[in-house]
Amino acid sequence: MMPKSQPVRPQVLATYAMPQAVVEQFGQFADLTVLDGVSDQEQVLARCAGHDALVCTLMNRITPDFVARLPASIRLVATYSVGFDHVDVAALKARGIVLVNTPDVLTQATADVTWLLLLGAARRGWEAQAMLRQGQWHGWEPTQLLGADIYGKTLGILGFGRIGRAVAERARGFGMQVRTYVRSPAGNGLADNVHLCGSLEEVVQESDFISLHLPLSTETHAWLNADRLALLKPGAIVINTARGGLIDETALINALRSGRIAAAGLDVFVGEPKVSEELLAAPNTYLLPHIGSATTGAREAMGLSLVRDVDAFFAGRPLASRVVIP
Repeated sequence: MMPKSQPVRPQVLATYAMPQAVVEQFGQFADLTVLDGVSDQEQVLARCAGHDALVCTLMNRITPDFVARLPASIRLVATYSVGFDHVDVAALKARGIVLVNTPDVLTQATADVTWLLLLGAARRGWEAQAMLRQGQWHGWEPTQLLGADIYGKTLGILGFGRIGRAVAERARGFGMQVRTYVRSPAGNGLADNVHLCGSLEEVVQESDFISLHLPLSTETHAWLNADRLALLKPGAIVINTARGGLIDETALINALRSGRIAAAGLDVFVGEPKVSEELLAAPNTYLLPHIGSATTGAREAMGLSLVRDVDAFFAGRPLASRVVIP
C-alpha cells in the first residue's frame, strides 16, 4: 500500500522580522523564510525563487520592474501595512498577482499616536525634553516654553476614514470642535462635535490644528503645499500620521521658519527613513520614527490578518482584505 502523500505547503518569503506569534501562525500551514530587514530590490528578488507568496513592508518598493522580474511561482503579495502606495497595483494586476493588506487593525494605535503628536507639538514637548536633558532648565518661569491651548479649539481632520474618526472621538474629551470633509455625507452618523465643510480647503481655513489621514495617491501627493498652508490660521499646528508624501516638506519648513504655523507633529516623512535635516533642526517640530502602529497588539493583529489571508488564498477560500485592483 502506497503511503499517502503529504499536502504541499506554501513557501512564503517575508522581508522583515515579524512578531513571534505571527511567525508561529504562519508555521501552522506554510514554510516561512524571514529575511533580516531587506529592502533592496535585488536582494529580495534573489530570494524569491521557489516561493509562492511575498510578505513585504512599506520599506519595499514594489515597482513595475520589480514585479516584471518576480518568478512565476509568486502568486500573492501581502503587505504588512494598510497603505499600499509603495506597490504598483497595475503591475501586479498585469501579472495576475493578488495583493492583500492589513486594514482595520491599527486604527486605535495610530489614533493614539496622532494625539501624542498633537500634544507634543502644541506643548513644545521636544524643546522641553531637550532643555531638561541637556541641563538647561534652571527652574520655573512665568514665560517659559509657552505653548498652544488645546481644550476648546478646532481640529480639522483631512481624511475621515477609520483612523480619522477615531481621532475625532478622542477630540470630544478635549472639548474640541471637529471640522472635516466627506464626499458622501449621507449616512455617516457624525458625532455632535463633528461639522462638515464644503471642501478640504475649507477644513484647513477653519481649524487651529489639522491632522492628515488621507491615502497617498497621485491626487493627494504634496496636497498640503504652500498655497494650502497659507490658508491656515496664523499659529496653526500640522499633524501627520498618514504618509509623508501628503506634505510638500519644503513648504512646511518655510512655514515653520517664518512662524506662519506654530509647530508640526510628524510620524511620517518624504523619503523615509531619511529625514530632512531642516525638520530635524527645527525646534518647533515634534518628530517620531513612523511608530503609528507600533504596539504589540497592533503589530500582531496586522500580521495575523496577513496570516489569515495567505492561508485562505492557498486553501481556495475568500480573502478578507484583498485589495481590489481596478
